[in-house]
Amino acid sequence: MSSLRIISGIARGRKLRSVPGDTTRPITDRAKEALFNVLGADIVGASFLDLFSGSGSVGIEALSRGASHVLFIDINRLPIETIRANLKKVGLDAGAEVLRMDAFTLLQRAPSQSFDYVFIAPPQYQELWKKAVLTLDQHPDWMGEDAWVIVQIHQIEYQTFEGDASLKNIREFQQRRYGSTLFVFFERI
Repeated sequence: MSSLRIISGIARGRKLRSVPGDTTRPITDRAKEALFNVLGADIVGASFLDLFSGSGSVGIEALSRGASHVLFIDINRLPIETIRANLKKVGLDAGAEVLRMDAFTLLQRAPSQSFDYVFIAPPQYQELWKKAVLTLDQHPDWMGEDAWVIVQIHQIEYQTFEGDASLKNIREFQQRRYGSTLFVFFERI
């Protein structure tokens, strides 16, 4: 796999450290570039919540492209250390907050701010993405008025929300596939 890097913005071309071991699944440059092409200039000045952050590559890309604030959340020590090192390396730590905690514990608390974008890329094949979306739906104060929730999963993980798992505050409005990566986009309603 190629090394992680910042694709665009003020830190363009800078390389990032990967999390040691195999506990995370880094996003490919192709998928990350496609994601930010969808977000476009709306990322400038936006607040971004990066759940299950891993190396921090997506949130750091958001900062590089002009996001005003990114909150990075991961429960494991190695990803948190990697995110902090990457932020320092590319000089984008001023707009970042890094917390080592469980994403679900965080989402059940009252937020100190709402976010324009919530990015969810949890460990694969455990339905954690679905649990995170449902938890956000139950705690909509984490999302700004026009917020998007973006889920990154392997395409075979996808399931619709039906029956008991129906959504009340957000709705799916788009999917994009890049190789085996699937982005599912939700918006606040």
